[in-house]
Amino acid sequence: MGKLIYVTGGARSGKSSFAEKKVISLEKEKIYLATSIPFDDEMRDRIKKHQLQRENLNWKTVEGYKKIANLLENYKEKDVVVLLDCLTNLVSNNMILKKEIDWDQISPEEVNEIEKKIEKEVKEAIEFIKKNRLDMVVVSNEIGMGLVPPYALGRYFRDICGRMNQLVAKESDEAYLIVSGLEVKIK
Repeated sequence: MGKLIYVTGGARSGKSSFAEKKVISLEKEKIYLATSIPFDDEMRDRIKKHQLQRENLNWKTVEGYKKIANLLENYKEKDVVVLLDCLTNLVSNNMILKKEIDWDQISPEEVNEIEKKIEKEVKEAIEFIKKNRLDMVVVSNEIGMGLVPPYALGRYFRDICGRMNQLVAKESDEAYLIVSGLEVKIK
């Protein structure tokens, strides 16, 4: 049975660095599951910085934000730990990249349907980890401590991501909150 470790914190809190160290400490084959899409110069720069942190540390990179179990199928019987970085991008990509949506005019039923699909993705990934040998460290932004976003898309994203964070935290074997580079074990 795989172990699930959840790591959350605010932007630039040090959560990815902490998660990478956690993965290295498990002394297994390391897979970096990158959920980001390099759609602009800022994101390309972030990706490059994350890659430099892992340089010369023998990480295998797998890219994707959908059908996580399929992406990891070839590793399920190996002594592997996966770093999913990050759940926030997985949620965002599954919300925004599906189709053109007018988030100011969307119905509650449509939002609920989008959330159900994202929840299905997350639950399938958790179930895959729990029933196979590989472990997973999931990184996600803690986005619920700030102001309520003034626009509909921001509020829907905050709500959906917050519920996915709760789901992963509840199912995790360990959970950490990272604040200013310091970890607080919360589970």
